Amino acid sequence: MYLDTHIVVWLFYGKLSTFSKGILDRLKNEDLLISPAVLLELQFLKEIKRIDDDPMLIFQTLEETIDLQLCDLAFSKIVTGALSQSWTRDPFDRMITAQASIQNAALLTKDRTILRHYPLACWK
Repeated sequence: MYLDTHIVVWLFYGKLSTFSKGILDRLKNEDLLISPAVLLELQFLKEIKRIDDDPMLIFQTLEETIDLQLCDLAFSKIVTGALSQSWTRDPFDRMITAQASIQNAALLTKDRTILRHYPLACWK
């Protein structure tokens, strides 16, 4: 299961009450991945002071605590997949969703637009 950027932030900052019991169970029992686009979006959030911590610290902490993995799918495949995600103008959402889609994997997100357009997106 891939994690959207805000999910990574909530997990890092310990906001577990944000998640339903069903999602918490999935987080414990499924392989968890992020797109490299999540790291870049985290850097943007740090630069605009929406988060305080370094993206690599966030990733490494979650790698150690929940076995989060960074997907190594070729960037060219991600961009090619993102070309068809015309339902959004957000480049991060396009790449993150495309990466999950290419792998035919679930994407945990609370983003209503992604939930509406990506059939394997989940929140509950």
